[in-house]
Amino acid sequence: MDTSFISYYSSPIGWIEITATHEGISSVLFVENQTKAVSEHLPKFILDCQIQLEEYFKGRRLTFDLPLIVKGTEFQVQVWEELAKIPYGKLTTYKALAYKLKTPAAIRAIGNANSRNRLCLIIPCHRVVGSDANMVGYAGGIWRKEWLIEHEASNGGGYQQLKLF
Repeated sequence: MDTSFISYYSSPIGWIEITATHEGISSVLFVENQTKAVSEHLPKFILDCQIQLEEYFKGRRLTFDLPLIVKGTEFQVQVWEELAKIPYGKLTTYKALAYKLKTPAAIRAIGNANSRNRLCLIIPCHRVVGSDANMVGYAGGIWRKEWLIEHEASNGGGYQQLKLF
C-alpha cells in the first residue's frame, strides 16, 4: 500500500483537501472542515499544488502542471481527459461532451463521471453546464461553481455571457 499524504489549502471559497502518494496528487476536493491530520514531510508536488492553487485564485494561473494520479473506469478517464481540454474561461455542456466522446446517448453517464472527478479545479469539471446554461451538478456546491465561473470570467476568461467551448 502506498503512503498517503494530506494537506489543506484555505481558498476564498473554503477549505480544499489535497491528498497524494509518492507518485502524485490523487485528490483535490472542497471540504467543509479540516477533519484529518496534516502530514509531515510533504512531497514537493503538494507544496507546488498549494502554490498553483494560490496563483489560480489570484487570477494568475490558467492551467495546472502537477503529477496526477487518475483512477476510474475507462469511460470516466475519457471524460476527465476531455474535461481537462476545456480552456480557462470557457464553458461546455454535458451534451457537447457526449458528442465529443462520440457517445451522444451518454449524457447522464458523463454527468456521473463528472461528479466522480476527484481533482476539482485541476480537471475543471466546474466548466460544464446544462444545455440551457443552468448551473447544474457540482460536488463542491452550485454556489462554488458559480463563483469559479465568475472568477475566471473576471480574470480574463473572456465570457460575460455563456460562450461554449
